Amino acid sequence: MSVLIAIDQGTTSTRAVAFDKDLNIIHSEQKEYPLIYPKDGWVEIEPEHLMDSVYATIDPVISACKDISAIGITNQRETTLVWDADSGQPIYNAIVWQDRRTAEQCAQLKKDGYEEVINSATGLLLDPYFSSTKIAWILDNIDGARKKAEAGKLRFGTVDTYLLWQLTNGDVHKTDVTNASRTNLYNIHDKKWDSQLLEIFNIPSSMLPEVHSSDGNFGELVRGDKNIQITGVIGDQQSALVGQRCFQPGQMKATFGTGCFLMVNTGDESSRSASGLLNTLGYGLSDEVSYALEGSIFSAGTIIQWLRDNMQFFSDSSQSINFLDERGESNGVLFVPGFTGIGAPHWNAEIRAAFYGITRDSTKTDMVTAAFKSLIYQVMDIKEALSVDGIEIKNLSIDGGMAANSRFCQLLADFLDQEVQVPASLESTAVGAAITAGIGAGYFSIKDLLNKQTSNATIYKPNPKVFDPKDLIEWRKFLRVLLDAYN
Repeated sequence: MSVLIAIDQGTTSTRAVAFDKDLNIIHSEQKEYPLIYPKDGWVEIEPEHLMDSVYATIDPVISACKDISAIGITNQRETTLVWDADSGQPIYNAIVWQDRRTAEQCAQLKKDGYEEVINSATGLLLDPYFSSTKIAWILDNIDGARKKAEAGKLRFGTVDTYLLWQLTNGDVHKTDVTNASRTNLYNIHDKKWDSQLLEIFNIPSSMLPEVHSSDGNFGELVRGDKNIQITGVIGDQQSALVGQRCFQPGQMKATFGTGCFLMVNTGDESSRSASGLLNTLGYGLSDEVSYALEGSIFSAGTIIQWLRDNMQFFSDSSQSINFLDERGESNGVLFVPGFTGIGAPHWNAEIRAAFYGITRDSTKTDMVTAAFKSLIYQVMDIKEALSVDGIEIKNLSIDGGMAANSRFCQLLADFLDQEVQVPASLESTAVGAAITAGIGAGYFSIKDLLNKQTSNATIYKPNPKVFDPKDLIEWRKFLRVLLDAYN
């Protein structure tokens, strides 16, 4: 049986998944690894742990599959690595997309008047979230780094590029259009690295990878006696867009993983947001590039992990459903999940998480419910921002680990007052990587995929009179207090 393998490299774990020609999972491996928090707002990954998780998952999957057509890679975006061009050794830990250490640099660049030119070229905002200031921080803070970079001896990559370099034994230094579009260095209109942006962030062009279509030729994975063609690379949220078959303008998905990311396909024309959303590249497939608008929520699954590991409210994430009130009643308790700032549409790097309204009779259920509601409220903020940009959400298709929580899905439908669809497989990100690789290998086409769409999704219909608008008003008041404190 011929298979496609997806390497799904996420923020806290790596998965390797083998799919048959009908995109059914036939083998899967997963390995978690720890994040590092050196200072308040700093988030890092030790590169060795990252690669160990990749090898620990890909090796058994390759061993279990005799006939492998191609491999696709999907990855956490914006996370930044810089390594020595000769040795391949990173000169610093991976700086994770959640990291906020460059907030002051971003604020200074805004003061200097660069925000408009950056937003116009990249569709992104001036925020520590993106790769550019992370690269600059490494060059300015690691001994000898800038000198080596200017001599052409250092390489930069988001996680996809770093994996390609390692998996091909240093033969390939490439990325795809979706990952490039998340660096704040790539002009999404001209579809090339932007010399003006490189000058603004003071980054040598020699560090940058070649940019290719998502279904391009990315070399061969070399592992033992195996040489397998890599024909797909795509950022994780764009991969979920592909995995959910959102190939037509107006189709939208939301992925609830470490963070939550809502993305809507806007077609072949760039659509600049007036409400704080990101204009980005959705995918590059079959010689076509599609744009997308995205709302980014920094903390989703991390909220549940924090309640589990730090607060020890439950021992397994699946148990969180037992502490989520089915009508969203939290007894006046509110929560803002600003562990590493807050994303769209507010974009504040300094804000931190906080509970409000705790009294002597507040319970664990109140606090867990408030935490879940904070995520739903952020989705509602993004829905409102999309409306400002002229996009109305008629239905919402969601995936990711939190989509397995039926009570959360029902509350999401109740609060949004619209249907929420959950596909039979929650692994849309891995599916998207397999689809991308399959298109690159000539395995199938977008038309084939549209014709093969299945309808076995679970649909949550909204219940009337569950959502109380006063709750949202109170939450927004609390959020505004925190935002004003850090403006």
